[in-house]
Amino acid sequence: MPSSSLPSYDRALQLLKETGCSDGLIRHVEAVSKYAVEVAESLADADVALVQIGGLLHDIGRCKTHGIEHGIVGGKLLRSLGVDERVASIAEKHVGAGITEEEAVRLHLPPGNYIPETLEEKIVAAADNLIEGTQRITIDEAEADFHAKLNGNPAAIRIRNLHDEVFGSAKRSVPATRAKQRL
Repeated sequence: MPSSSLPSYDRALQLLKETGCSDGLIRHVEAVSKYAVEVAESLADADVALVQIGGLLHDIGRCKTHGIEHGIVGGKLLRSLGVDERVASIAEKHVGAGITEEEAVRLHLPPGNYIPETLEEKIVAAADNLIEGTQRITIDEAEADFHAKLNGNPAAIRIRNLHDEVFGSAKRSVPATRAKQRL
């Protein structure tokens, strides 16, 4: 599907507001979208428009829940709103570095593989991992946060692997620390 089937930036923001997303969440997704676009622009094969809109709408499920299922909830919500399937898939697969079928079962999520597969899914997930609120953090900080949240679960290791895959391809490093670089 061509990028022309994507909602516009303004329409994506409108969807966030209409579904009840908070102003703080909207600022977060704008920061993720901006960072993801920077990464996508450095990669020849990335669909920048898809990354921009996927970055904006990746957390729309948080208007309904802040649990780990927010990605799946967001994907379903976007589909119900008639949003491009590729954007729904970005929302569904962005949590951490994705959720395997086995993890989905253990977490009592609907059966499925929620690992990012397309370049655009990977870019948005990796960028989201490096935005805390509206601020960029380093991969070391993000990885430490995930290890603490997941109590050393092997899923936390995927955070670094996804980062290395995306940012290695982009030949970019994160120019921020928790010293809090404002976007």
